[in-house]
Parts: sequence; structure tokens; C-alpha cells
Amino acid sequence: MSENLSRRTTLRLLTGAAAVAAATTGPLPAPVRAAEPPTAGGRVDDLLARLTLDEKLGFLHGAKDPRSLGQAGWIPGVPRLGIPPLRLADGPAGVRVRAHATALPAPVMLASAFDPGLAHDYGRVIGHEGRALGQDVLLSPMVNLIRTPYAGRNFETFSEDPLLTSDLVAEEIQGIQDEGLIATVKHFALNNQEKDRTTVDVRIGEQALHETELRGFEAAVAAGTGAVMGAYNKVDGAHACENRALLTGVLREQWGFDGWVMSDWDATHSTVPSLTAGLDMEMPAGRWFGDALKKAVLDGTVPEDAVDRSVRRILTVMGRFGLLDGTAPARPAARDRESGARLAYRVAVAGATLLRNEHATLPLTGPAARSVAVIGPTATVPFASGGGSAHVVPDRAERPLDAITARAGDGARVTYALGEDLYGKPLPVRGAAFEGQHVRPGRTYTYEGTLDLDEPDEWTFLVHYDGERPKVVLDGTELFAAQDREAELFAGFGLVSTAPDGLKVRRRTLRLTAGRHTLRVTATGGAQGQLFRLRRITTATRAADVAEAVRAARAAHSVVLFAYEDAAEGRDRTTLALPGHQEALIDAVTAANPRTTVVLNTSSAVTMPWLDRTGAVLQMYYPGQEGAAATTAVLFGDTDPGGRLTQTFPVSDTRHPMAGNPRRYPGSGGIQEYSEGVRTGYRWYDAEGVEPLFPFGHGLSYTTFAYAGLTVTPATGGGLTARFTVRNTGRRTGVTVAQLYVGPSPDLTLDQPTRILAGYRRIELRPGQFRHVTVPITARTLSSWDPVRHTWALGTGTRTVRLGTSSRDLLLTARAEVLPL
Repeated sequence: MSENLSRRTTLRLLTGAAAVAAATTGPLPAPVRAAEPPTAGGRVDDLLARLTLDEKLGFLHGAKDPRSLGQAGWIPGVPRLGIPPLRLADGPAGVRVRAHATALPAPVMLASAFDPGLAHDYGRVIGHEGRALGQDVLLSPMVNLIRTPYAGRNFETFSEDPLLTSDLVAEEIQGIQDEGLIATVKHFALNNQEKDRTTVDVRIGEQALHETELRGFEAAVAAGTGAVMGAYNKVDGAHACENRALLTGVLREQWGFDGWVMSDWDATHSTVPSLTAGLDMEMPAGRWFGDALKKAVLDGTVPEDAVDRSVRRILTVMGRFGLLDGTAPARPAARDRESGARLAYRVAVAGATLLRNEHATLPLTGPAARSVAVIGPTATVPFASGGGSAHVVPDRAERPLDAITARAGDGARVTYALGEDLYGKPLPVRGAAFEGQHVRPGRTYTYEGTLDLDEPDEWTFLVHYDGERPKVVLDGTELFAAQDREAELFAGFGLVSTAPDGLKVRRRTLRLTAGRHTLRVTATGGAQGQLFRLRRITTATRAADVAEAVRAARAAHSVVLFAYEDAAEGRDRTTLALPGHQEALIDAVTAANPRTTVVLNTSSAVTMPWLDRTGAVLQMYYPGQEGAAATTAVLFGDTDPGGRLTQTFPVSDTRHPMAGNPRRYPGSGGIQEYSEGVRTGYRWYDAEGVEPLFPFGHGLSYTTFAYAGLTVTPATGGGLTARFTVRNTGRRTGVTVAQLYVGPSPDLTLDQPTRILAGYRRIELRPGQFRHVTVPITARTLSSWDPVRHTWALGTGTRTVRLGTSSRDLLLTARAEVLPL
């Protein structure tokens, strides 16, 4: 073990206590930090003195990597001084480069396990693989709270609850950095939606800001994160990446952060205001921190000391990780693929969340396991990860249909029906070869003809292609015109935008009249040539697919129906309903066979008007490359579904915190108000008396548990200690997640929710086994932020603590006195 690795291990141990404290305790001193090695500060001073101005500026903005590995960003370093370059890779669910990497389950699925230790292991896999793949900085984890169910990146983050989020981010960062990869917590701050994310101006009260959104970032800083990424949006009128109140006031002065702050990609809007506010690095290029900053230094607008300050922050973190003196551990010679795969499976099983299970529909045993109809496109197209910067090229990804068939075994009858078509049927046009048309390099393919319809209908046109997008014009309208830059950037990574054979897919839905329609197609071969297809989905093709699914459902004892929702960075959802015509498919299939389990591969909450007609609903989110094996293991009862919801599922699009309030979401006149205040997520449902579809913390087991003997007593430091007993009263080994919720303090005049998550414990028990459990409730959890004094105020007095299995399923109650510090 190298000396530097020992130093980093020491740093983790020292800052680990601070991470827990930031997540859960009362008023804190500055975060505990390991002392720098005696020569580290001197080494940085020496380098700064020897760097030219141009070399200094090279650290403060991204550049084009001459030997790119497909990562998101690159900082060149200074070879003459032995300062290596930095490669920065996306990585919320695995390392995103051109090469293969372990595609881990989405972070929201990791969070569903309610297991900080598992988050640490998740971070270590990403850290190890990032180093093996030649990366130095990971652009992860994301800790923005799940505020609106429409947000397109909800799957990339953890939870609507600040405590759970804080615990998980601290452990994941420590895992990442234990392996020598620099973590970057993002997006600082209040980037809780994709809609208008680059322009919206967020307004939030100081109390709500500290008690909700900032808790995860504070825990990340206490855990020793090397970098922080600024957000796209504005906060109180100032862009987040030039917001002095956030970047200097909160991050550095309140929390003592000593790493560097980088912008999100193209989120920098100025030179002098950004640098002086606390931004250190512009990504991915140097529009503002390149020549413009050099000019500002040379003409005296910006003192060179301000540049030195930012360079010092970057070099200090590099030194901490052994990148300046050659003490960084050698990069792993290769990824440990099997270890990564095992962790991916563990997380997918631990996060699998059983939402409904009527009449013992699951697990599939006996006749139910011997005659199964599998329905849905994601049964044959593995849905490993979401789109955008979270997309990972997996080592492998088995089809769920194959895993189910293998598990059912010899003699079982497993049938398959598509049900919902994602990629279309061949286009019925005479004289055209649109089903696999090859265009040779340097050539152009053209077609002009007609499309005849006997009656009006809704048509979805699809083009599949691997070169320059073909131009398809119907009745003078171009069907697949280029969108804005951001939409195009993230449209190519996802389930519906990539065909099973890897071709890119674009789609356009139109209402066509009866009669003749003119069709013109132009496709160029370019330098490499290309293959393209032109397809369609119509009322008739959909009806045929549903009819096939119904026949399969009727002929089987049980049905497993895979439903999907494809999310990606750069866009929010417009409805909580399943996309396409999946609701009609579920209605038809459940009418034919009520022993239907719906497996949801979705990013976030969905509405379920079809729920009461199903036998079971299993939430699998985006389960990573081992998702087929994990889903099958849960379906057949080889393991207990271990997940619990980290976000509330609303009944409808009109019954959630954002509904009917455009100022709250997505914003009005460019301004967005977080007027729910401290009542985020389940806290809003409690305050408003709104019944959710499924509450925060909900999840079922294949066995049963009994809770007893809750006692709560005062603890030193202004906290409480809860004790209780859990017994497995069923016949199977299973998992329960004990959850403690605390009510408001009678001594505080500050706004307080009805109750908040105060502690939790994931518990696995064999049949008949019991366990005495102790859970601390710390002073930070019992405190509120005082916006007048600008600090935490402990909520003293008699506090009510409830123990249960979700925010609404509360079984036991106790009261205890919180004593003043």
C-alpha cells in the first residue's frame, strides 16, 4: 500500500464522521479534515510560482483531448512540470466512456435499498473502474432532491428526503475516492428539473434551502468530495455558476469546502463575475476562462491572485490524491468485470420494490411458474440504463425473457408477445426498399412516391439510421428535422432512440387523412456509407400486437408484463402516465388474465389507473446490466424484494405538490418559486391531507414482520435513541426497512413539517428470527434552520416518534424529551 493511499484512507476515516454529522447532527464546527502531508502545500506553492499565466489558465477551462477516451472533459496539465492531465467522465450509474463498463442500476434504485453501506460499495466499483479506464475525475454523484415527478433526471439521483440523500451521498463519495478517483457532487444547487434548466430563476426561502436541497451537498463536502459542479439554473436572479452566496458564502465560508468548483457543461455566463463569485473551472471549453480571462488579468480587471486561488484549489486536490508527486496508486491493469457484475446484481435485488401483491400472485411457484406469458418490448430489449450522461456501454445485458425461460426450466411453457411496438413495422410503399436500405459511401439514395390510406388514422413514422439522418418529407413536411442542440445531444442514448441492432431511431406521430400522400426520402452515404430503415406504427398494427398479447395471456397461467418509461437528461416528462399505448395494453391483458404482474422499468413515479386489475406490480427502475437476472430472481422468489420507495407516487397528474401551480413548476415568466418550503415530497402530502398512490418508504415483502417495544430516550449531544424489536413472523427469509418519523418541536416557532424521516434500518431476518434494533436520531435531524440567526436551532421539548414501514404505515408511537445542548 502506498503512502498516499494510506493518507486517503485516513482522510476517509476522519471525514466519515463529519459526513455522518452533516447528515444528521446539530450545530457543527467546520468539517474535520486530514492534515496535508508536510510537503503538499509547499509543492503546490512551488508549482504556482513556476507556472506561466497561460499554463495557469489551462487548469481553469476544458480543452480537446488529443487522445480522448470518449469522456466528458479534459484538462491538459503541464508536462514540463510533471503535472498530469485530468480526464473527467460522467458516471452516475457507471463510467461513461466509449469503452465497456459495468452498467450499474440507476442511483434511484440504489437508494431504494435504504443501505448506506451498499452505496459505499457502489462508489468503490465506479471508482475502481474509472481509474482502470484512465479517468481521474468522476462527474457524480448527483444529489438534487426529487422535487417534481416530471423531472427527467430523477433516476440519476436518490430521493425526495434530505436525510436519506445525505447518508447515501456521503458513503458513495467515500467509496469513489477510496479508489483514488476524484468525486464531483452535482448540481449545486436547485437543479431539480430539466425544463428550462438553463434559464429558470429559482426562488426559495433560506430555511427551506438549508433543510431540504442543501443537506446532501453539505454531507458531500463533509465526506471530502474533491469537486463540486455548479448548476445551469439561476438562484435568486444570479446564475448558479456565478452565485457568490452559494459558491462562496455557503460552500466555502459556512462549510469550509477546499476543493474546486467546476461549471456544468456550457453553464458559465461570464468571466469576472463567475471567477470572483467562486467558480474555478469552466467546462467543457474556454469561452469565458480562456482568452477573455487572460485579457482581464493583463488589463488589471482581475488580479492574477484570483487566478492563482482557483489553480491552487485544483492542484491541492490533485496533490491530495497523489497526482503531483507520483504517489497515486498505479491504475488497475483492468476492470474487475465479475466483481462489478456481482455488485450490479446485489443493488438491483436490494432495490427491487414490490408495490402490490394480491392473492399471492408473486412469487411465481407451482403452476404459476410452469406456464408464463411474457409480454412487452423490454422483455426482449434489455433496459439497463437511462439516457443522456447516465448512459453506459455495458459488458453484457441479458434479455429478461431468456432469464425467465431459463429459470422456469425444462417442461415449463414460456411464451412471448410484443404487446407494444417500439421500433415499427415495414412501411408498405411500392417500389421502395426501406427495410434495410444500404447507401454506399459517397452516394445518395432518393425516393419519390405516394402513400395511400383508405381511412384517416394516427401514424407514427420511424427512421432507423447509422449515418447522417435521412431526410423524410411527407406532404411537404420534414418528419425528422434537427432539434435544438441539447435535445439532439441527449436524444441518442436511450431505449426508444436506439434500435436493438444499434441504429439510431427518431419518430414522429401525425394524424393522416384518407387518400394519397406524397413521400420523398433522401439519404446520403457519406464517407463510410450507411444503413437505414423507414417504418410505421398504426392503429391496425397496434391492434394486432395487443390481440397477440391477449391470446398469450389467456393461454398461460400467469403473465409477466414489462412496461417502460424512457427518461433522459435534457427533457422532462409531460405526464405521469406510461408512454405510448401501454395503459390500453395493460387493460386488455389484465382483463384476459388477472394473474398479471406488471414490471415497471421507469425512471420515477408513474400513475396507475390500471392498478386494481393487476395481480402484482414490481418496480425495477433502470436495473443495470444484471437487471434480467435480478428481476427473475425476485419474480420466482429466489430472493425477497428488498426495495422501498424513496419518492411518493401520486394518484394522478392533478394530485401532487407541483399540480396546478405553474409558478412552482415549471416556472412562470422565467421565475420558479419553491413555495412548498420545507414540505418537500411526502411532507406535502401529509400537510395537505392528500392520499398518495404509494407513500414514501412503501414496499412489500414475501414474508411478514412484527414490530414491538418502541422506546425513545434522550441521548448526549441533543439527540434521541430509539430502540425496538423486529420479528419475522412468516415462512420465508425476508427484508424489512424500519423507518422512524419525528414530529415537530413545541419550542420552535419556525415552520416545521408534520413529521420527517428521522432514522431507518434495513433488516434481513430468517423465519422466526428476531432482532433488537437501536437507531440514533441525531441533533441535526431534530433541528430547524433559523433564517434570522442563519444557523441551526435544536428543536427541544417533547417530540413524538413513530415507527413504521412507510411514511403512512406507522405502527408504534413513543415520546421523548429533547434536552437543550
